[in-house]
Amino acid sequence: MSSSEDRWLLPDGIEEVLPEEARALEKLRRRLLDLLRGWGYELVMPPMIEFLDSLLTGVGQDLDLQTFKLTDQPTGRLMGIRADMTPQVARMDAHFLRQSSPVRLCYLGPVLRARGDGLGASREPLQLGAELFGHAGPESDVEILELAIAVLQAAGLERLHLDLGHTGVVRAMVEPLELDPASQGALFEALQRKSHADVSDCLRDQPVPAATREMLIALVDLHGDGAVLETAHERLGPAGEAVAAALEELAAIAGSLQDRLPSVPLYFDLAELRGYRYHTGMVFSVLCDGAGTAVARGGRYDRIGAAFGRGRPATGFSADLRVLWRTSGANGEPRKVIRAPGGGDPELALAIAGLRAQGEIVVRELPGADPVGDCDRKLVLRNREWRVEPLGREESK
Repeated sequence: MSSSEDRWLLPDGIEEVLPEEARALEKLRRRLLDLLRGWGYELVMPPMIEFLDSLLTGVGQDLDLQTFKLTDQPTGRLMGIRADMTPQVARMDAHFLRQSSPVRLCYLGPVLRARGDGLGASREPLQLGAELFGHAGPESDVEILELAIAVLQAAGLERLHLDLGHTGVVRAMVEPLELDPASQGALFEALQRKSHADVSDCLRDQPVPAATREMLIALVDLHGDGAVLETAHERLGPAGEAVAAALEELAAIAGSLQDRLPSVPLYFDLAELRGYRYHTGMVFSVLCDGAGTAVARGGRYDRIGAAFGRGRPATGFSADLRVLWRTSGANGEPRKVIRAPGGGDPELALAIAGLRAQGEIVVRELPGADPVGDCDRKLVLRNREWRVEPLGREESK
């Protein structure tokens, strides 16, 4: 049995939000949702829990291990608690909205994950995201990238860096090899570690053409500034038109970003494979000085809605609202509270209602209780009129 002290403990990666942080997070939430609405992104609210076969449709196994599962008692069917809202929003576009024109949607709410994404990471992020459905060109990718930077800057983050990749580069080289899932997974992990030796070991016993083997090993070094794209064209030339098209698309996106976001440094990593089975094109991470991990991630994930009967082009990004607030280093504004006496005086009630209508916080004293703390002013009766006055030093303690 748990001791009385253990009953207060929360699971690893799960945390409570106390008043000061809750006020700051709510203020930030409103600011960012207003910004997203200004860009034309309409707010949606997917359900926290739903049948598992619907929740995981179209995303393969990527979210399966992250999803908490339980049985729905009325039906006996397996249900899941959402670990990512993006597939749910894609379903809304495909199954419910069914517009032919591009659709812009945003969302903000808690998700629950079976394991944290890194040491000390939250398993209950407040996921903020924006998705653009119905356009396949690089222009929509650029819009999402520009919007992600605007959101992060509005959250108070500075010195941002953009890390760009394209899953089409690796996909075009690996898919024709028809590697078994275990070998493919080992290769992807080796590329992520950027280890020449590990990539070579993964390919040693596979029927891989020598030219393809050399190009896959070369991917380990293809990261850095814009010169990487020129080097990639030279070293990956034999890979064919699909790789060339992916590199050209990445260059077009980068060119537009340099015009629109000249102060944001661009970094390229052609071996970036996070979400490889999920993403179909450009992928990105936004880094910030002082943050130990990416503060936002996203990319293109075309045709995820096909499982719901309508596969449209799609691109988007997501972030954790808590991470944005903590990374910004912003302090919550001190609460300004007016202390009011108790009692049933009608004039006092009218005065309190008027102050609250103006946006003031007014807290009434309760009989037999200690004076309300955390106050900077008081409501007092002077010459038959209720007035707000500052608290004395002793009164504010």
